[in-house]
Amino acid sequence: MSFFLMPSTASARRHFLGQTGLVLSGTAVALLAGNQALAAKAGGDSANDVRILNTALGAELEAIAAYQVGAESKLLDKPVLDLATTFQGHHKQHADVLAATITKLGGKPVMAKSKYDFPMEQLKSQADVLRFAAKLEQGAVSAYLGAVPLFQERELSKAAASILGDEAMHWAVLRQAVGESPVPAAFVS
Repeated sequence: MSFFLMPSTASARRHFLGQTGLVLSGTAVALLAGNQALAAKAGGDSANDVRILNTALGAELEAIAAYQVGAESKLLDKPVLDLATTFQGHHKQHADVLAATITKLGGKPVMAKSKYDFPMEQLKSQADVLRFAAKLEQGAVSAYLGAVPLFQERELSKAAASILGDEAMHWAVLRQAVGESPVPAAFVS
């Protein structure tokens, strides 16, 4: 697997960033970080924050569904299945916080799609499922990497970097699980 963005990951990142402008607004990240005072200081347009958060929530819901596909594929050995459900749990936690934040801002959280367009025909082995999950995590890393420097408040960048760190750990573990170098380079692009 190439370290650099695969075309589908790059286009997913462009779509995600294009939909949001920023992955999360200053107010939204402050709320996510539990810092109400910083959220008030950051100000911001609640309607725009809701739109941005709903885009992020949509991506988390897609990740939850993708891990469910892997779990139900019957292709994963027990330890790998346990790992997949753990990562799915992380995405569920992210989704719960995003939905609660959207509600706090007066918005209505998006719902999961009834069907996602996953490459089911390409998932024929445990390694295929793991590579698919790794590509999704790589896309998340890339999206947050693009967002971190956009925040003016240090605390907001810190909150986004925390999420980035979680996604990067998922990506590294999944790469190692398929026999690839978990950290192929000194820098992530």
